[in-house]
Amino acid sequence: EVLLQMHSVGICGSDVHYWQHGRIGDFVVKDPMVLGHEASGTVIKVGSGVTHLKPGDRVAIEPGVPREMDEFCKTGRYNLSPTIFFCATPPDDGNLCRYYKHSASYCYKLPDNVTFEEGALIEPLSVGIHACKRAGVTLGSKVFVSGSGPIGLVNVLVAKMMGAAAVVITDLSASRLQKAKEVGADFTIQVTNETPQEVASKVESLLGCMPEITVECTGVQACIQAGIYATRSGGTLVLVGLGPEMVTVPIVNAAVREVDIRGIFRYCNTWPVAIALLASKRINVKPLVTHRFPLEKALEAFETTKRGEGVKVMLKCDPTDHNP
Repeated sequence: EVLLQMHSVGICGSDVHYWQHGRIGDFVVKDPMVLGHEASGTVIKVGSGVTHLKPGDRVAIEPGVPREMDEFCKTGRYNLSPTIFFCATPPDDGNLCRYYKHSASYCYKLPDNVTFEEGALIEPLSVGIHACKRAGVTLGSKVFVSGSGPIGLVNVLVAKMMGAAAVVITDLSASRLQKAKEVGADFTIQVTNETPQEVASKVESLLGCMPEITVECTGVQACIQAGIYATRSGGTLVLVGLGPEMVTVPIVNAAVREVDIRGIFRYCNTWPVAIALLASKRINVKPLVTHRFPLEKALEAFETTKRGEGVKVMLKCDPTDHNP
């Protein structure tokens, strides 16, 4: 293990949800819990067995740490391990604090040209990397991203990076769609009260064809329906956003057109990839951060996120650091 002086911690929708509702699905907050799982910091102490890190190293933290070497870990899909430790998922504490102890193997050294803030953004970026990999985005793909929150935006970034020829994105909010344009979306659709089929046909007319790949980042029933209608026959729909447990969808439409529906659960094996992309300047996540607060103003930061202001709200946990 290593002890870290925390630096930057992003606020996620799930953090806000636990704070407001006390549960997400089967994960129920029964005792006080520290939030935060998008984080970076500086190593201040290392355990006796740790060789790849030393005090002073700047690191990004992968929040999911398997507790045992089960079948999922053996096949490289450790995110599916049922006993995994995960920051800020009850009952496991997160890392929104000044000092934090974490498994050394899940702390990744940041190159000098990658900031702490970028290091913290590797967590949401990882969701995009994992989703686009599961979706099979490749050279020339036409992609429909549904929802322009932080996760929709990282999917735009990663899809373009992986060779997508065109990406169309939908949202209710004009300002969020503007941000999507900034990070590389080719087309945007502001949804008002269109039916799922109408949304699907708008997607098709903007792209000039139906997309092979849809990445659904809202979890809203109507959006999942639109995702099925929009996806080209033989294509893939990846469900990233999660809403109610039971959702009514046109499953027969998907079945008879051989549209594959895939889920994702967090990510695995993405930190080294993300660090390489950030270090080589192949991907720019900096525009995602719109608000910054010191740790003392955490409540204000959470309220800002809850109101849906900006994109990514970042907390600064190191009181000695005066950088913006």
